Amino acid sequence: MKIEARRSQRDYSLAFKLEVVDQVEKGEMTYRQAQDRYGIQGRSTVLVWLRKHGQLDWSGGTPSFYRGESRMSNEPSRPQSPEQRIKELEQKLAESEQKAEFFEAVIDVLKKDYGVNVVKKRRGTSSKAKR
Repeated sequence: MKIEARRSQRDYSLAFKLEVVDQVEKGEMTYRQAQDRYGIQGRSTVLVWLRKHGQLDWSGGTPSFYRGESRMSNEPSRPQSPEQRIKELEQKLAESEQKAEFFEAVIDVLKKDYGVNVVKKRRGTSSKAKR
């Protein structure tokens, strides 16, 4: 069993902070992985370091990299070619179709195995029984 020593704010040198920021910005690890790897206690400590010492643009809020989007740089996104856009939309459509098939299968199982009838309510109908 690995026991990590708790660290205090005083333990973090500027060089250490810059190294962590560099590793996160290069995509070697997420800020949460950095917290775990280096035993950094504060949930937002690494984010504060990224804002203070990082190279990404924080003027418009959290950079897309930290919101889970794929672009890591602060460059504006380039317009997609029609072919790229079509491919992206086809992938999203295929994913949506898979989800729809899955939910239909779940509804079928609920009907057949559990006798539960799942229907979408019409607009304007109340969930309360009419008296």
